[in-house]
Amino acid sequence: MRNWLFLPLSAALLAHAAPPAQVEIEYELRRNGSPIAEVHERLEHGNGSYQLTETWKGKGFYRLLGKAKRFSRGNVTAEGLRPLEFADERTGRDTARAWFDWQGGTVTMQYKGERHSRPLPPHAQDRLSFLLALSFVPEGEQPIVFNIADGKGGLSRHEYLFAGRERLKTPAGEFDAVKLLREKEDERSEIWLATQAGRLPVRVLVTESDGTRYEQVATRISAP
Repeated sequence: MRNWLFLPLSAALLAHAAPPAQVEIEYELRRNGSPIAEVHERLEHGNGSYQLTETWKGKGFYRLLGKAKRFSRGNVTAEGLRPLEFADERTGRDTARAWFDWQGGTVTMQYKGERHSRPLPPHAQDRLSFLLALSFVPEGEQPIVFNIADGKGGLSRHEYLFAGRERLKTPAGEFDAVKLLREKEDERSEIWLATQAGRLPVRVLVTESDGTRYEQVATRISAP
């Protein structure tokens, strides 16, 4: 199972109606319509920086797989999010880590005791920050391109196109949403960003090449 979901933000782009300085979102992750995990996101941002944490807890059979926790911190600039550090911790696996050196132009990733540095690609993000980085992209700009570091040594290119507007009903509420679309070979990713909630992602649907559908839907949004 792949990983898609997750967040970033800041007051540096007030024109973009950024989310509150602190916000928590709970999601339900489903596989072919059946719930398999609860996901909890917490974002804090201000003074040009952000910190994002995410925890996963499996449901049913997936509870036996343990828990997962991811962390991303970095800066918010006029160009959008710039992650500095990322970690992905999972039960029974080595922790994957990434460090972004924007001045030196390198990204360093560490997994299973091995550390490798690579040239930092343009529009770099990590596996947790990239979805929320969409919140900072000026509306109408396309394609939206990110190069995403997974902490294990890999970099993947993600390209999204504007796919219209929809009124979306979720357990967390009903929202006017901007829909983005990514199609790569036989995989299709659809993302809905709530315009009334700082363009937070409230639904993500990924359809894999074999037809398997993973859907992540917001069940609660709160600002402490």
